Amino acid sequence: MPSTVAARPVRRTAEETDPRLVDAVLAAATAVLVAVVAAADLEGTGRAGALAYLFAAGFGALLLARRHAPRLVLVLTVLGIFVYYVFQLPPIGIALPAVAALFSAAETDRTRAAVAAGAVLVSVAAYFRVDEGLPTTYLVSYDLLTDVALVAAAVALGVSVRSRRELRAHEERLRALATAEERHEAARRLQDEKAGIARDLHDTIGHTMSVIAVHSSVAAEAVGHDDEAAARALEQIRAAASATLRELRSTVKLLRSPGADPAERSSIGLAGIPQLIAAAQHAGVEVTARIDVHPHELDTTIDAAAHRIVQESLTNVLRHSGAQHAVVEARLRNGTLELRIADDGRGAPTGASPGAAAGAAPGAAHGAEGGGRGLQGMAERACLLGGTLTAGTRDGGGFEVRATLPRRLGS
Repeated sequence: MPSTVAARPVRRTAEETDPRLVDAVLAAATAVLVAVVAAADLEGTGRAGALAYLFAAGFGALLLARRHAPRLVLVLTVLGIFVYYVFQLPPIGIALPAVAALFSAAETDRTRAAVAAGAVLVSVAAYFRVDEGLPTTYLVSYDLLTDVALVAAAVALGVSVRSRRELRAHEERLRALATAEERHEAARRLQDEKAGIARDLHDTIGHTMSVIAVHSSVAAEAVGHDDEAAARALEQIRAAASATLRELRSTVKLLRSPGADPAERSSIGLAGIPQLIAAAQHAGVEVTARIDVHPHELDTTIDAAAHRIVQESLTNVLRHSGAQHAVVEARLRNGTLELRIADDGRGAPTGASPGAAAGAAPGAAHGAEGGGRGLQGMAERACLLGGTLTAGTRDGGGFEVRATLPRRLGS
């Protein structure tokens, strides 16, 4: 299957050597080595002249193209060796001039071609040695053994270099994938944190605005008739606004300090439920609370989530239900925190099915105009922590929110 990813040019680090320099050094070394062996003329042929040195230079020059056409370089080298001996020039060994070409073919994943070329060279050399009357024992113990060793060493070295290079490339790909995964995970955590902050701001500001709206209506009606009631309503507005400003400051502090623990964003939890109930009661809704959970029995994140669910539920009671009475219950059962917030108000909008999962259907709680994300946000919060949340009209009228959360994260 063709790759859809465009190939990127390989960048060399400062420690890596220029391949062209490597090729030039290898070519020069091969040419010099062959020329030296030819000049030595171990068999005393007396033909160590310009033609022999020209062949030596040719064997070296071929290696300059070893990266681009390794097979062609290998074939031309083998043919060049045969032609060299056709001219009856001084012996240079059958495998020696081909060592670099064999190495280059194996290094570029042409191992079969390298093995085949080595076998041809050794076989041809053995045939002519036998034809010349060389003793078989000498052929096997020295000449043939030397050629086989040179060929095997060149091919093995090429395979080893290629394997190490592929291993480094594989490790680099793994590092790149790990880095990309880390970036993706960091982005996901950042997005989750933003979503959590958005839910908290929605809950906090929504609750405060509901309290302010109720008490401002009370204050407006009481002015000139019951100044004491108006003053109490204004004091409730001031207290709600001050508490919200403190929480907003802690949230902004978190955003400005990336290393801060999100759990330390505020000290909210079940211990803050009495303040929520007091605000609802001052707004004219009688609230009965049954909190059978000690805050220390819960993880901080679970404790804060429970607070937010109760806060949003009471906000909906104040804003949409028209209820006179509400019940807030919290208890632990089999390691699970169970929350229940119910009221005797109007219930869900017409057509909304009782018990529907919050965030899945009826949209706004208690018939909120234009929809809303309160129930959806509570359901998302519970789901992220491994819990559940349902909400809907209860039997006998009114609205009910039920949530279950694990006592500890990961449990």
